[in-house]
Amino acid sequence: MELTTVWFAVIAFLWTGYFVLEGFDFGVGVLLPLIGRGRDAEARRRTMLTTIGPVWDGNEVWLIVAAGAMFAAFPDWYATVFSGFYLPMLAILVALILRGLAIEYRGKRDDAAWRRRWDAAIFWGSLVPAVLWGMVFGNIAGGVPVDAAHEYAGGLADLVTPYALLGGATTLALFVTHGAVFLGLKTRDDVRASARRVAIWAGCAAAAAGTAFVTWTLLRHPDPVAIGLAAVAVAGLTAGLAASRVGRDGWAFAGTAVATGLVFVVLFWSLFPDVLPSTINPAYALTTTNAASSPYALRVMSWLAAVFTPLVLLYQGWTYWVFRRRVSTRDLAEPPRPVAAPHG
Repeated sequence: MELTTVWFAVIAFLWTGYFVLEGFDFGVGVLLPLIGRGRDAEARRRTMLTTIGPVWDGNEVWLIVAAGAMFAAFPDWYATVFSGFYLPMLAILVALILRGLAIEYRGKRDDAAWRRRWDAAIFWGSLVPAVLWGMVFGNIAGGVPVDAAHEYAGGLADLVTPYALLGGATTLALFVTHGAVFLGLKTRDDVRASARRVAIWAGCAAAAAGTAFVTWTLLRHPDPVAIGLAAVAVAGLTAGLAASRVGRDGWAFAGTAVATGLVFVVLFWSLFPDVLPSTINPAYALTTTNAASSPYALRVMSWLAAVFTPLVLLYQGWTYWVFRRRVSTRDLAEPPRPVAAPHG
């Protein structure tokens, strides 16, 4: 197997891992005002944020590594995507920054108005990437105006297509379902019950949007393997929702993780050997061959990845194991009061 193919597979794995892990973070953030309401709203919201508190920043490492791998292995692909999709990428970056600040700063003051503002930042900082990432990868899979110089030749309107919008709806519904199932896995009492109810409704929306999006993808790129992967994704989502309904939260989370991951695997599988199709002329498409770095660079990257990737996976797995226990609103009934700085 050529190293260009290997690195395309590595990048597909990194992006898929990012969306499986960060997907439930986004889902929890979007669900914050829905599940985190009522007389014990503050305890509910703190419980929800506690479930992702130890892992959300580690999950974002996958984004950094995926983007870095694109830059190193396929620099033309990276340059065309990140320049052509500049505005949506900028919106995603700003949303991620605001969300990170909100998670860290929300509890720094014992002030309800302060917390409400940061809660809004968490909601929008989760909703915007959940939609825009689906639109970005919908455009990558569906193709955009790329000219003979391998540069993006369109405008913002060219990125807002029906296929891309359906991709955004699919990722939003999938991430919300994934987040609700994750809350069911990590919480007890009322939050768990609410999350399980939301998971069923969100899962139905995810099934409808995801089936339409994947079917449209397969009509554009019919392939027996992609069809099989899509069938497994549907089975995973169905099994996950059934498991959530009977309280088997671990199996439910595995099912939604499989469904979320396989949607992106289908996109990458259908895309190969292109990395960015051109809607102007198929001959202008960026491929794993014409967008790749030199063979020497790919060899050096392969050795580095072989050494450090297992270490990163082991560390992140250990983090999830350490913070594996469920949390409850009873554990977090009263918000901690900030410690005043000493005077003098």
